[in-house]
Amino acid sequence: MLSYRHSFHAGNFADVLKHIVLVEILEHLTQKDKPFDYIDTHSGAGLYDLYSETATKLGEHQGGISKLKNDKWPELKSYFDAIDECNKDGKLRFYPGSPLIAAQYLRKKDKAWLYELHPKDFNLLKQNTARHRSIKVMNEDSLSNVLGLLPPVSRRGLILIDPSYELKTDYEAVFRLVQQAHSKFATGTYALWYPVVDRQRINQLEKRFIKSGIKNIQRFELGLEPDSVERGMTASGMIVINPPWQLKDKLNQLLPRISKALDAGEGAYFTCDQLVNE
Repeated sequence: MLSYRHSFHAGNFADVLKHIVLVEILEHLTQKDKPFDYIDTHSGAGLYDLYSETATKLGEHQGGISKLKNDKWPELKSYFDAIDECNKDGKLRFYPGSPLIAAQYLRKKDKAWLYELHPKDFNLLKQNTARHRSIKVMNEDSLSNVLGLLPPVSRRGLILIDPSYELKTDYEAVFRLVQQAHSKFATGTYALWYPVVDRQRINQLEKRFIKSGIKNIQRFELGLEPDSVERGMTASGMIVINPPWQLKDKLNQLLPRISKALDAGEGAYFTCDQLVNE
């Protein structure tokens, strides 16, 4: 199914959480001189114009990144630096997706592998990453092909998995992918994004990870309102395997403030915990 396009949702509260986690992991990987590989299973277009027709149709960034001002968040300097890199005039118009954020951290020795199936977004992704020689963009089904990249030659890496979950089978598919990928590359960092539309599905997904035998799994969730089967996505989260050692402590400090800043009076909340110990 190729109907989903992230341009309708760019910069929303789910992006804020996902990209804060992404930046923290990338900063950790670049602390060592050794190369690493970045794999993005559902890359989208890579860069989004918040003034475009698609972005303004829902205006979701108004409840996300547009509510956060960089001078109020020194702890998020690196995240805002990644956004500012795409807005040279200092005004928030363009919002970088995960590929463009990751590209800013890639060194000459690092590599990135970006998957995108939607034909329009694939072409935009190629354009938006054209100047980065270390990035390979593929118009392929990542869930079928990504295992061929593992383990990477660098033996260090981050695999970001964030499908749209348009298909109910995506929940099973991403679990199987992580399970199989981890069996080939147990030391890699895996960051799995999920939407909370049906809480029961998320509970089942988390239970599967807890029983999987995979160690060192953390969960971070940000919700703008209580669970509901009538309101679409009310929260989103990240399941992170082999996270940086400081990630949980930092998000424990940040998420209470972020949930308060993004709260529209519907009862925003956060979760930050260890699903499986090391």
